[in-house]
Amino acid sequence: GVDLNVYPGEITMLVGPSGCGKTTLLSVVAGILRPTSGSVVALGSDLTKLNSWRRTAFRRQNVGFVFQQFNLLPALTATENASVPLVIQGYSKRAAVARSNELLTKMGMGDRLHNLPGTLSGGEQQRVAIARALVHHPHLLVCDEPTSALDAKTGHTILELLLSIAIEGDRAVII
Repeated sequence: GVDLNVYPGEITMLVGPSGCGKTTLLSVVAGILRPTSGSVVALGSDLTKLNSWRRTAFRRQNVGFVFQQFNLLPALTATENASVPLVIQGYSKRAAVARSNELLTKMGMGDRLHNLPGTLSGGEQQRVAIARALVHHPHLLVCDEPTSALDAKTGHTILELLLSIAIEGDRAVII
């Protein structure tokens, strides 16, 4: 039994012990998993009433998800990984690469744009995963431990970025 309201312009942080269901709740809110009961209304859409295809379309247009384990594609460079959501939405490769490079550079990755994930540190891979979640300007940003692989300074920078995205972009952010 969970009741949760998340508002644009705010960061909502879920806290609890390991194994209590935080990741599961994030996956339900993002429309990745279906709840066993109840309903999930996100951005005016009842996700429990959408079929799999429509939930996927909803996520593609509205949700950025930062996975705990990064989920980067090993054969793609940092730029290409970050560009995936834009390419899926039909952006030209040139536009997708330009937006991804801009965002990755803003996150301190300007000198690693052409590196494959296997040549990046855990913190660098985490920043690529965050860039991939942000690149398409989602209305809802869902982050599963977005600073877990980062040093304190970079983690602070990323949290500041997420706060500015919530406030300036009028987006809902759940961590």
